[in-house]
Amino acid sequence: MSLDPRPCLSVVVPCYNEEATIEALLGQVLASPWVAEVIVVDDGSRDRSREILASLHNPRVRVVLHEQNQGKGAALRTGFAHATAEFVIVQDADLEYDPSEYSVVLEPLLTNRADVVFGSRFLSGRPHRVLYFWHSMGNKFLTLMSNMFTDLNLTDMETCYKCFRREVIQSIDIEEDRFGFEPEITAKLARGRWRIYEVGISYSGRTYDEGKKIGWRDGVRAIYCIVRYSAVGDKYLKNLLDR
Repeated sequence: MSLDPRPCLSVVVPCYNEEATIEALLGQVLASPWVAEVIVVDDGSRDRSREILASLHNPRVRVVLHEQNQGKGAALRTGFAHATAEFVIVQDADLEYDPSEYSVVLEPLLTNRADVVFGSRFLSGRPHRVLYFWHSMGNKFLTLMSNMFTDLNLTDMETCYKCFRREVIQSIDIEEDRFGFEPEITAKLARGRWRIYEVGISYSGRTYDEGKKIGWRDGVRAIYCIVRYSAVGDKYLKNLLDR
């Protein structure tokens, strides 16, 4: 379906030590006709990221600073609170996800079929960089476990590209400070019975040498979050506390 582009999107960019990519990434984001505003939350960077952000002079870009590193979830919590456009999308500060695909992600929202859209790296016939086997298996395992606790049938729970109606994401209390945001928000969306769609996107993953930050400890925390924030896990914990 062909849609006429209009500025309707708040892009929230969590940034931590991304001097190598942040300027190029913002150039790509601002080139999209869908973007009304970009909210960059610098999460205590210790490289030149803040210097680069300070040199930008674009009225559509707002920079919010965390004095200390708090984690991706904390940066997103701050960014979502500042969003003002109709829809809100998460955009990592690296170049793994392509802003030219915003129209693909927005389509179910603009046609009023969805309240939230996940961009799946595993549905698409679009290009994907070939990288870590066990990392992809970990993603699929966490998605399967999340689906078991939420009764959803997602293919990529851990994806960065999650796009929301602004009133949806601003109504949710985000508790996780790090990468636990992904399973937490998925569980809370399921519990809220919001209309969720998936669309296929491309993916140009980076290596750990290139700056990838997520590690095995985050996978362990994700398992905890899947249980903790699901309706089943919440009910179980309440029963334990009531004893």
